[in-house]
Amino acid sequence: MDKKYTIKDIAELSGVSKGTVDRVLHRRGKVSKKARESVEKVLEKIDYEPNPMARNLKINKMYNISVIVPDPKFDRYWSPAVKGIKEAAKEFKAFGVLVKRYYYNPLDSKTFLEKSHEAIQTKPDVLLIAPLFKEEAIKIFTKCQEGNISIALFNNYLDALSKKNFIGQDLFQSGRVAASLIDKIVSNTSKIGIIHIDKESHMQLKEDGFKAYFKEKEPFQKLQTFNLSTFNKNSFINNSKKILSEHKDMAAYFITNSKTYLFSNAIGNLSKEIVLVGYDLLEENIKLLKTGQIDYLIHQKPRQQAYLALEYLAEHFVFGKEIPTHNLLPIDIITSENVQYYI
Repeated sequence: MDKKYTIKDIAELSGVSKGTVDRVLHRRGKVSKKARESVEKVLEKIDYEPNPMARNLKINKMYNISVIVPDPKFDRYWSPAVKGIKEAAKEFKAFGVLVKRYYYNPLDSKTFLEKSHEAIQTKPDVLLIAPLFKEEAIKIFTKCQEGNISIALFNNYLDALSKKNFIGQDLFQSGRVAASLIDKIVSNTSKIGIIHIDKESHMQLKEDGFKAYFKEKEPFQKLQTFNLSTFNKNSFINNSKKILSEHKDMAAYFITNSKTYLFSNAIGNLSKEIVLVGYDLLEENIKLLKTGQIDYLIHQKPRQQAYLALEYLAEHFVFGKEIPTHNLLPIDIITSENVQYYI
């Protein structure tokens, strides 16, 4: 078995004091060239690997991670993500990793900027962001660069920040998956609607993937995009019904976020006659999936995304593990027959 060498062992092999070995290992304090070379020669010979966790505990090092996430009280999609953040924070607190959450309104870009600036003022080691607003996220990235603060992203991918660490799904590909599901149900000449409810920047990637799938088919279906807002409940219901009344030949609709249930409820029983594909395992979506008013849901795994994003950062700090540049999670298709295994 390989021997586990201690600082005392290395000091004896090098012919120097334990204090000198400690200074060489942690690159602090003054060490003569001769002593440093002697220690480094021994380290190379024994193939010594430091224990980052033990080092952190010894020097009582603390790492601060600030998480900027949409407030679940405005959009319940984010409840599992917050749960994942809390789980990871609790798990790594004992190792000196402190996590602070900052909630913003997903319908108000100003609150995103406010909470991000508030977090930056605390000078965290890294800012973990679920960015719904592209231009504002770029501004925050620039501010972090000026303050030498690292940035990582989860849930929503932004091309402008493509070099940052990202945990989530391939949104373009998830749009293609939605298109393939609808394509298996409707005829080649059918008309299909794409609906953005309270559109956010990442939804465009899903639409692009959806359109790319049908563009490759011959003949391909006619596609039309609609934008709906939930700012006013009555207006949302009226506009949803208006889409149906003015486009009676639409065979299916692809809703690009977790608010599929809102559109289904707005159009009532007609949703059983139209193919609906949307996202996420919200309680309301699951109920309509079981009754056949929603045909398919694509599971984006918000809890897992948030947990993994924090886990990678914490393990990088504590254990020295490399953070993956991109970790794209599987795209799960949920039906009324398999949904019980996901809840």
